[in-house]
Amino acid sequence: MHPPPPAAAAAMDFSQNSLFGYMEDLQELTIIERPVRRSLKTPEEIERLTVDEDLSDIERAVYLLSAGQDIQGTSVIANLPFLMRQNPAETLRRVLPKVREVLHVAGVEMQLTAAVSFLTILQEESVSIHTYAHSFLQVILLHLEHRDAGVSNAWLETLLSVIEVLPKETLRHEILNPLVSKAQLSQTVQSRFVSCKILGKLTNKFDAHTIKREILPLVKSLCQDVEYEVRSCMCRQLENIAQGIGTELTKSVVLPELIELSRDEGSSVRLAAFETLVNLLDIFDTDDRSQTILPLVKSFCEKSFKADESILISLSFHLGKLCHGLYGIFTPDQHLRFLEFYKKLCTLGLQQENGHNENQIPPQILEQEKKYISVRKNCAYNFPAMIVFVDPKNFHMELYSTFFCLCHDPEVPVRYTIAICFYEVSKLLDSGVYLIHKELITLLQDESLEVLDALIDHLPEILELMSNGGESTVQENKLSSLPDLIPALTAAEQRAAASLKWRTHEKLLQKYACLPHVISSDQIYYRFLQRMFTIMMTNNVLPVQKAASRTLCIFLRYNRKQEQRYEVIQKLIEQLGQGKSYWNRLRFLDTCEFIIEIFSKSFFCKYFFLPAIELTHDPVANVRYGINPRTYF
Repeated sequence: MHPPPPAAAAAMDFSQNSLFGYMEDLQELTIIERPVRRSLKTPEEIERLTVDEDLSDIERAVYLLSAGQDIQGTSVIANLPFLMRQNPAETLRRVLPKVREVLHVAGVEMQLTAAVSFLTILQEESVSIHTYAHSFLQVILLHLEHRDAGVSNAWLETLLSVIEVLPKETLRHEILNPLVSKAQLSQTVQSRFVSCKILGKLTNKFDAHTIKREILPLVKSLCQDVEYEVRSCMCRQLENIAQGIGTELTKSVVLPELIELSRDEGSSVRLAAFETLVNLLDIFDTDDRSQTILPLVKSFCEKSFKADESILISLSFHLGKLCHGLYGIFTPDQHLRFLEFYKKLCTLGLQQENGHNENQIPPQILEQEKKYISVRKNCAYNFPAMIVFVDPKNFHMELYSTFFCLCHDPEVPVRYTIAICFYEVSKLLDSGVYLIHKELITLLQDESLEVLDALIDHLPEILELMSNGGESTVQENKLSSLPDLIPALTAAEQRAAASLKWRTHEKLLQKYACLPHVISSDQIYYRFLQRMFTIMMTNNVLPVQKAASRTLCIFLRYNRKQEQRYEVIQKLIEQLGQGKSYWNRLRFLDTCEFIIEIFSKSFFCKYFFLPAIELTHDPVANVRYGINPRTYF
C-alpha cells in the first residue's frame, strides 16, 4: 500500500482538525447571538412603544412627548414643521409647551433636531414673525449657552437667521438689552463668544446713533477680552460692523481696534485682524492705506516665516486682494520686496530633501509639508493678480520663472490650480501669450488627469489666443509656433481614453471641436479623424462615442478637400451605417442627427438620406426605432 501524496495527507490533517474548528466556530456564533436575542424587545417594551392608531397627529405628538421614548420625542420634534403647516394653532397651543419641557432635559440629538426644526419653521413662514418671536424666540435664547458646543452653535445659527427678520423693537428688548450683561467678563467664555456673533449680526439692523451708543461700547469691550478666543471672534465680526456703521465710524472706531489686535500676543487674533483689514481695504482712503495699513502688512509679512504655518496659508490666500487694494501705494523698493516675498512663497518647501521615505517622516514634518502645499496652491490661485501687479509687459523678466515652477510643481493640487488659472493668465498676457506655449504643452502632458480636466475647461479659448497672439501675424508662423501641440493633444486624449474617467474623455473630445480654428485641415485629417472613427467604433461609453461623432462632423464641416470629405463620408456609411454591429448602425443614426445640425439639409440628403432610410428595414428593432421621421423629413 502506497503512502498518500503530501497534498492528500495535508487534506486529511485539515479534515481531522476542521471538526474541532467548526465546533469552536459554532460556540463563538452562539456567544455572539446571545446579546442579539437579549436586545429584542420584550412584550412589555413593545406595549410601551405602541401608540393608539386612532389618535390624531397632534394627540399622538403630545402623547409621545409626554410618555414616549427619547427617539420618539426626537421624531416628533423633527416633524414639528409638518405639524405647523397642518394645524399651526393647535401645535402652538398643545405641542410646543411639551417641546419646551422636553428640551430642558433633552440629549444632544434632540437639541440639534429642535434647532433645525425651528429654523425650518421660520424659513417656511408657517406663522407670522410676531407669532414666531412670541412662541419660539425665548426657547432659542434659552439654549444658546448649552454645554455642548455643537448644540450651542446650532441654536446660534438659528438665532442669527431669526435676527434677519425680527422687527427693531423685538431685537432691542429681547436680544440687544440682554447682551449688555451677557458680554461682561463675569459671564462664561461661551456666553461672550455668542455675544460677539450676535453683535456682528445686529449692526445692520439699527441706525448709526444706536450703534454708536449701545453696540460699539460692547464691541470695544469684547475686543479687549482676556480670552484670545473671544478677541479673535469679535475681530472677525468687525467687517460686518464696519459695513453697518459707515466709513467715518469705521476709521475712528474700528481701525484703531484692528491696529491693536494686529499686535495681539495670540497668533489667531493677529490672523483675524489681518484678514479683516484685507477685506476692509476698499473702505479706507489712500492716506489710511499708505500710512496705517501698509506698515502693518509689511510687518505681518516679515514676521510670517517665524510664525505658525497657518499664518502663511492665510497670507498667501489674500495676496491677490492685497495687490489690488494697495496698488499704486508701494514705493519701488516696497514693490520689489513684496514681489520677492511672493516668489519665496511659491517655492516654499521645495528646497527640502526629497529622497526620504514617507513612512519614516515624523508626523509633524508631514503636517508641515501639507501646509506648504496649501501655501503654494494659494500662490497659484493668486498668480493672475500678480501679473497685474507687475504689469504684463514685465511678465517674462519678473514672473516667468515663478510660473514655470508652479506648472512643474511636484504636487497635483498646485498644478491643478495653475491649470485653472491658465486661461486668465493667457488673457492678461495678450500678445505675450507666446511666452507660455511650453507650459501649455507641459500641462497637457501632465500625468494627473485632474490637471488635464482643469485645463481643458477653457482649452478652445486658450488655443485661440495662442494662434492669434504672439509677435507674428502670418498664419503659417502662428501654427508653427506650436510644434508640440498636436502630439500633446493626441497624448492627452489617449491618457484620458485609457483611464476610467470617461467624463474627462468626453469633455476633451468636445473641446477638440475648436481645432479647425487652430490647425490646418490636413493636420486634423491625418492626426485626429481616424482617431474619432476608432473611438466611435470601439469605445464602450455612449457619451464618449457621441462626443467623438459630433467632433468628427465638425472636422468634416471645415475640411475643404473634396477627396478627403468623400473618403470620410464613405467610411461613415460603410463602417457605421452598413456595419455588422447594430451598435455601429445606431451610432450612424446619431451621426446623421449631428450632420443635420451642422450641415445644410441638402448636404444631408445628398449623402446620408438614403443610407439612413435603408435602416428602416434593419433586422434589429432598436435600430428601426432609432429613426426619427421628424429629423429626416
